[in-house]
Amino acid sequence: MEPRSGCPINAAVEVLGDRWSLLVLRDIVFADRRYFRALLTGSTEGIATNILADRLVRLVEAGILTRGTAARGQRARYSLTEAGIQTLPIMYALGNWGLDWRAGSAELRARQQLLRDGGPEFVEELMEELRVRHLDAPPTPHDGPSPLERLEAAYVAAAEQAPATSSEHRGDG
Repeated sequence: MEPRSGCPINAAVEVLGDRWSLLVLRDIVFADRRYFRALLTGSTEGIATNILADRLVRLVEAGILTRGTAARGQRARYSLTEAGIQTLPIMYALGNWGLDWRAGSAELRARQQLLRDGGPEFVEELMEELRVRHLDAPPTPHDGPSPLERLEAAYVAAAEQAPATSSEHRGDG
């Protein structure tokens, strides 16, 4: 699909600017939901089946995701491409804006706060981890927990301090 104009912002918005695409990518990146059913049932926002199917097709066609081949009766696994991994700085910027200008639950904000506190270096380290998981890149040795492990720990710590009803949101944010 050709963009409406030659403007790079327009071209990006045409791929990522609908109501659901970045939320699907968020769940793939931060919650490692890589199968249709996991994306559908894990969606805090309650994405409909037809919308999820459409967004996955669009993201694959745009080169943001790949869809693994699955034999009959098996589930196809979605993986980020390098272009998909490069959406992380966009999500980082949007999340920082959300921290500053929108209310939300402590546990769903905890990951973004950790990303903010870690800055661009943490974002780059997370992108490297995504390359290992999604593109089969060789792992980079590092001390301590991985970025995704640190993000999960921040979520869990915030969720333990939050009311019990918030545990249903695990994995998002």
